[in-house]
Amino acid sequence: MTAVVDDRPDEIAALEARVAQLEAELALQARATNELVARAQEKLYWLERWHVDLDQVMARRGAQQLLEVTKRGRTVLRAVRRTKRRLSG
Repeated sequence: MTAVVDDRPDEIAALEARVAQLEAELALQARATNELVARAQEKLYWLERWHVDLDQVMARRGAQQLLEVTKRGRTVLRAVRRTKRRLSG
């Protein structure tokens, strides 16, 4: 009779390594999710404190255009600051 080679220890070790890898990925994802939730809660806190209803604000005429202008203005401001930093050394 031929001896049957038992590959189970190698297979178990490979599976344990994969489980450890997946657990590490899950921990990173949980950390990123918690940070995202914390930022959202911070924003919500201030909106609630100032009694701002974003649905009402964005439903007003011209709100989308104002938002686009604000985004463009921030982009320009960032470019100006970046250029200023480069020129100042």
